[in-house]
Amino acid sequence: MSAAVAENPAEKKGRFAMSRRRLILGGTLVGGAMVVGYAATHPVEAIGSVLQAGGGDPEPSVFGPFIRIDRDGWITVVNKQQEMGQGVHAGLAAMVAEELDADWDKVRVVEASGNFRAYGPQFTAGSGSIAGNWDVLRNAGAAARAMFVAAAADRWDTPRESLMVLDGVVSHLGSGKSASFVELLEDASRQTPPDAPELKLPEAYRLIGTDRVTRKDSLAKSTGRQTYTQDVQLPDILTAMVARPPRFGGTLKTFDARDTFRIEGVVDAFAIGDGVAVLAKDAFAARRGREALRIEWDDRQAEKRSSPELVRWFREIAEGRTDITPSAFQTKGDAEAAFGPDALEFGIDFPYLAHAPMETQDCVARVNGWDVEILSGSQMATVDQIQAARVALTLPGKVEVKVLPAGGSFGRRGVMAADCLVECVRIAKRSDGYPVKLIWTREDDMTGGYYRPMAHHRAWVELGPDGFPARWRHHVVAQSLLPIVTEFTAEGVKDSPYFAGASVVDGKVFTPKFPVPVQFWRSVGHSHSAMAMEHIVDQLARRVGRDPADYRQALYEKAGAARRLAVLAALRQKSGWGTLIEPGWARGMAVHESFGTVVGQVAEVRLDGPRPSVRRVVGVVDCGIAVSPGQIAAQMEGSVGFGLSAALHGAITLKEGLVQETNFDRYRCLRMNEMPAVETHILPSTNRPSGMGEPAVPPIAPAVANAMLALTGEPTRALPFGRGAAGL
Repeated sequence: MSAAVAENPAEKKGRFAMSRRRLILGGTLVGGAMVVGYAATHPVEAIGSVLQAGGGDPEPSVFGPFIRIDRDGWITVVNKQQEMGQGVHAGLAAMVAEELDADWDKVRVVEASGNFRAYGPQFTAGSGSIAGNWDVLRNAGAAARAMFVAAAADRWDTPRESLMVLDGVVSHLGSGKSASFVELLEDASRQTPPDAPELKLPEAYRLIGTDRVTRKDSLAKSTGRQTYTQDVQLPDILTAMVARPPRFGGTLKTFDARDTFRIEGVVDAFAIGDGVAVLAKDAFAARRGREALRIEWDDRQAEKRSSPELVRWFREIAEGRTDITPSAFQTKGDAEAAFGPDALEFGIDFPYLAHAPMETQDCVARVNGWDVEILSGSQMATVDQIQAARVALTLPGKVEVKVLPAGGSFGRRGVMAADCLVECVRIAKRSDGYPVKLIWTREDDMTGGYYRPMAHHRAWVELGPDGFPARWRHHVVAQSLLPIVTEFTAEGVKDSPYFAGASVVDGKVFTPKFPVPVQFWRSVGHSHSAMAMEHIVDQLARRVGRDPADYRQALYEKAGAARRLAVLAALRQKSGWGTLIEPGWARGMAVHESFGTVVGQVAEVRLDGPRPSVRRVVGVVDCGIAVSPGQIAAQMEGSVGFGLSAALHGAITLKEGLVQETNFDRYRCLRMNEMPAVETHILPSTNRPSGMGEPAVPPIAPAVANAMLALTGEPTRALPFGRGAAGL
């Protein structure tokens, strides 16, 4: 391997050093603030100072790690989840503020750094942020409230039961005495927190479930003050870009960087894994330097097939015509019995999908001996600490990850291999202690893999005398998202209520292995399984001459699916299902459960050539207690846009192993004139909250497909609509 080597900058004018987080134990007062375990800095304040390595926060203090209150009356809630545009920070803060009885207008949120000791595993996935923190954050707020009440009771020598708290003020109604949290701050810090604080009943909520729970970052984003990884500027920071193999599974053979070093601003160029990194003083020089590289790739083990070949192969796998051994995900009755000539056969192809967040992959890192310091929109902070430590040959406790908000992710920043971060740390090891910002261009992001898996569903269904499924065989073909784990591939099919009345169920998953890397994509396996199941059910209903809503209702009754029945009933009423609609238009329905949430959608559709035009989507959701109704509606709208974008246009295709969609000119997103009006109706509930960031994505494609079926009588056999098998 031949390559010239450049000298590092001669002088170091500054250090990539951050002041250590101030950690206050025992509820003591420092700098005017009582900090419960963790005094987090604002992300903007964090820029220019990465946390010194040393193993994370000490043990939480009397209030735990999630709350701080300063002498100006501000209550800061520490968010251990990744805020990537979904607005989860508002719901998390509201759970604390509700039980604390804080003044919502005086509540703000900061991002927690990676800290396993304080927070346990930190990852944001599976629409689990609200549900996963429901008990922890309510208890934190309730415990803090109890401590302020105890402080006031001691001060006024009155029973705690005689006191009330409202908007950060403790009052004694009998005497008219009152004191704010600020006034009680020092006394409250000396109280012992209760082991099991009393929590409010849902009927007592004054904040949760109201329109007051709105985002806390709107102003910063509207004015450009929000700091993302791309915005980070530090003294002497270097910018890196990496040339990677054009085919998945390819490796680096040789490279020549002599022309690269002639580019002004280029500092270094070197092999990094199977790629070549170019380090420069700015992004422009790094990109020009990368373009000047002369590289020879080794494609002997690379994927060289085109998408049509993969589609044919997946179909053969589903039909059992290959040597790939399946695993069963659900078996009932005599699953090995042959299906007769009366069995109805269904097949549908799904393409690879890119995540395409607006902020491409990026990371800032510095490696200084044993210490590793990172600024990143990390979705899996705990995993990222472990991966960074592995690459830097240090201990996870010596890795500090300062988590910044991310400009989107949809799963891409949650790669278990932490590919972008690992690249950045490897490059930083070569930078002699200088901070390094690694930037992926849009083309890097689109062609870099970790896609929603390509998939094929094949089903055979025999109907009983009553017109409902009596025997159902279902094969799913897709690459596995995790080694030896197939449950994500079959989710949304496994234990479907549509199987309840069947005497035979034969569900199998086939997981072929080849070099194209795949990753969790918003709603994961449900993103294709909902389309398969809901479109099959509509075809079955029309086959026996039943209304699709009536057919679903009967199946849900057989399965005892009470939540689906409630969603279906509301959906019929809110959408005007069964009423006349003007000529050329039709309604399509889909109801699906994922991440503990049931979502039903009805789409109003007409055909403009081969593709559908959607003007209205009515959504009904049962997500348990609606912590933030406004954010739930926003997630429904965003999910419809996201899912419809994929259903209409989304496809990553290969030609001789090369990705054809390199930017938004070929990987089209939904345009403003294609976005339908979306109505959201939330079913009241006293159940604990369930997910909302993903569950509204799966139903939109089948709702549209079922409307198209009503218009044409022809089923959809591949997504995206109008482009044939796997987006070809």
